[in-house]
Order: sequence, then C-alpha cells, then structure tokens
Amino acid sequence: MIIKCKAAVAWEPNKPLVIEEIEVAPPQTNEVRIKIVATAVCHTDLHHLLETQEKDGFPVVLGHEAAGIVESVGPGVTEFQPGDKVIPLFISQCEECRFCKSPKTNQCEKAWVTPESRFTCKGKKVLQFSGTSTFSEYTVVNQMAVAKIDPTAPLDKVCLLGCGICTGYGAAVNTAKVEPGSTCAVFGMGAVGLAAVMGCKAAGAKRIIAVDINPDKFEKAKEFGATDFVNPKDHSKPVSKVLSEMTDGGVDFSLECVGNVGVMRSALESCIQGWGVSVIVGWTDLEDFSARPVQLIAGRTWKGSAFGGFKGKQDVPQMVKKYLDKKIKVDEFITHTMTLDQVNDAIELMKQGKCIRTVMTVSSQ
Repeated sequence: MIIKCKAAVAWEPNKPLVIEEIEVAPPQTNEVRIKIVATAVCHTDLHHLLETQEKDGFPVVLGHEAAGIVESVGPGVTEFQPGDKVIPLFISQCEECRFCKSPKTNQCEKAWVTPESRFTCKGKKVLQFSGTSTFSEYTVVNQMAVAKIDPTAPLDKVCLLGCGICTGYGAAVNTAKVEPGSTCAVFGMGAVGLAAVMGCKAAGAKRIIAVDINPDKFEKAKEFGATDFVNPKDHSKPVSKVLSEMTDGGVDFSLECVGNVGVMRSALESCIQGWGVSVIVGWTDLEDFSARPVQLIAGRTWKGSAFGGFKGKQDVPQMVKKYLDKKIKVDEFITHTMTLDQVNDAIELMKQGKCIRTVMTVSSQ
C-alpha cells in the first residue's frame, strides 16, 4: 500500500526546503519501510543543499541521521519485522563483499550505489539522499542499511548515533587508535569534533586540545573531556606552530572535523614527526588537499575515516547499548529540539554555527 505523508523536499540547490505531501511506495524485495520518529540536521545535508551545484541531485529528500520504527517489510526480509526500533545507515553493510568480510574497513561495495527512490511528489520522482532520506515521516531503505536497536532506546536521542557521534567517536578510537597517555588535538567543535574529544578521552588520552575559531564552543568541549583550548584567531603564527610549542614538537594524534582542506593540512602539520597520526574526518569533495611530502617522509601518517570506521549493522546497536549503559554521552549534543515543519530554522541554526545538534520530531511513536 502506498503511504501519503509529510516530507521536507529540496526542489533545487540553495533554496529553502518545502513541506510537501509525498507518496511513499511499499517496500520491494529486501527493503524495509520505516516510520521516522526523530531526525537531526547534519553538515552533510547542508553540503548537498548549499554546495553541490549539480541540478541532477534534485528534487531530493535530505536527512540521514535518524531513528524510527519498522512499518512494513518487503519480500525476502527476515531480520526485521514491523514494530522493530531501528537506525537507518548511510553506509550499508551487505555482509557479503570483500570489504564487509574484512575487519580492516567499514566500506561496502554496495554502499555508494544510489538505490531507486520510492518517493513521488506532485507526479514527479523525488530522489533519495544517502540511501536514507529521513526528512520524511516514512522512508524506504534496503535492509543492508538498517540497524536493529534495543527496544528501550529513546529514539529522539539515539538518532544522533546514525551519523555524527559515531563518526567522531570512532575516528578517535577505531581510525586514529588513540593510545592511553597520549596528547591529541581536535579541530572543529561541532558535534563530530565533540564526539572525537569524547573518543580521545575514552581511549585514555591525557591531554586533549580543542581547536576552534568560536570561543563559545570551549565550555562545551570541556564537558566532553577537552583539557586545553586554542583559538587560531588569538595567534599571529600558524596554529600548527602554536600546538607544536605547547606539546614539545607536536601532538601524537590530530583529528580534522571541519571539512576544510586548509585545516586538514594544519592538523597534519600539528602532529609530531616520527609517529604522529592525523585523521581527516570532515567531509568535502570540492577541493584537493595538499602538504609537503617531507611531512610524511618524517614519519607522520595521514588517514581518513568514514562513519568512524564502524560497521553499521553490527556496531551501531553496540553504541546504543553504550549510551544506555551511560558509557557515552548523547543528550549533551542536543542544543535544540524542533518539529519537521521547522526544518529551515534548523538548517539556519547549523549554517550560523549556533547549535551542536537540532533534533526534529517527525512522527509520534
């Protein structure tokens, strides 16, 4: 049965989203139709809306950080049933490809294949974003991109584990492999950066330097475990020099959580030679990044991280359990709560850097 429901549609780049009535087709083979209860705005949604100038990426329903309840399942789906609490995943886990079978990565050969959209609006096909499209009361997702979670989990909180928190936390613990007693620097104190700070602390780092050009973010960073704060605007010399002087030659681990190629270079240059590891976490595909080869020849490692290296189907339920066991913070990331009707206000808050995370209620449970 086709469901008619409310969704925020991006008809074209750089324009406000429009709340429309859309039709959501029933789930096909291996698909799950999910009633979205709560969703948050992440910087990647903004990147698509504001920075991607490709008209063929529109109209689209954005949103990829969410939690909901299974409404119905298509043929061939055995691991989900209506009523299950779930988190949709923007990196799938088919569990069959060479990447899924390797413990070295969370990539999946089927991950970046755009699924056929099940949305229509005013007679037009509306595209799916990241295989999830959560700015809608209902969405259809392939079963390999759905994680079944603890039925006691509050969906208006754990929705954040669908992207930002896992991305930052995992970049520190899985990708950088931060060591006990080490010194770390995290660039950018948005949700991903704060989660990276939390990950560094969980891994036992003794010194965690938060770097941001907005001093208002520093109080929050302290809450998550930061020990020092550097605002590059307070210094005439490059921030890498400042950090190098503070740490006797550079930090052991640095994480770039902004998505700015200049900051990526600064993060690398802030690492100590010999064993420093710098991880690119922030998302951008608009520009090339660069550095002098000697930075790496001298023994630094430069690597990237997607979704914190977590394999979604198996690891997201574990992160939910960690939250329920009070081993990670989640509530503290939420600075604003709204409804889906206020999605443009939520986008504006993020554009201006005035929120950490805004969680929007989409449907009642």
